Amino acid sequence: MTRRLVSLAAGIMPEATPSQLVEAAASAGFDFGGMWAEQESWTPATTCAIRRQLAEAGVDLLDLEVAWIKPGEADPWLTELVDIAAELGARNLLCVSSDPDPASTTAKFQTLVDRATGTGVRVNLEFGLFTEVKTIHDARAILDTVDGEAKALLVDTLHWSRSEGTAEDLAAIPREWLTYCQPCDAPGEPPDFDDPDDVIDDAVNRRMPLGKGGLAVGAMLDALPDTLPCAVEERSAALREAFRDLNERAAEVLRTSRAFLDKAD
Repeated sequence: MTRRLVSLAAGIMPEATPSQLVEAAASAGFDFGGMWAEQESWTPATTCAIRRQLAEAGVDLLDLEVAWIKPGEADPWLTELVDIAAELGARNLLCVSSDPDPASTTAKFQTLVDRATGTGVRVNLEFGLFTEVKTIHDARAILDTVDGEAKALLVDTLHWSRSEGTAEDLAAIPREWLTYCQPCDAPGEPPDFDDPDDVIDDAVNRRMPLGKGGLAVGAMLDALPDTLPCAVEERSAALREAFRDLNERAAEVLRTSRAFLDKAD
């Protein structure tokens, strides 16, 4: 079995600047880095500076996030994100949707896939209960009607578990749709699904190191190709409080994740 490659998911340090994300991934020794791009603060100069820093640090970007599909007219920022991902050499662009119209989500996702075709970027649709693409079945229904080799499906352990996904669901995903995954752990007890704030808090504050919670992380990994890079999505208030230094936080996440993944392998 191939040793799993590990990336620093940007969500682990939401307070970090793009430059700090690169520094943390390089300092800890991750195989890849992850990157946030916020429209309000990202400029062409940012792209140039981060591209240069990535090259100097020897860090390859696994993903750029987040392309957030919203109701209404298509947002040109999302297609710009595809271009930024390509310029940075990111392998993937993470996409979620809060558009309640499946046909609209599909059309907007198709636009991103078309834009990414030929760039080396794969547009990954992520499902989750806090979005309008709530389950793996919702995501598959959209990808089934989207054309293009740049389309992909992203599985996050928490979202898969909370939406009652099964290992059989994962095994049934067309392998060509998979380019990376987001393993994490969390308490076995789910949030209050009738309380949207609790569902979101579960996702952004309560995650745990791999193997320390109650989610079926091993079953998820076993059902997916062992060559998929893992962007460890340990979004945790406890982690942020315990490791305020970003480089130390990155090192801790890599330490616990590598220990779990190497044992699983």
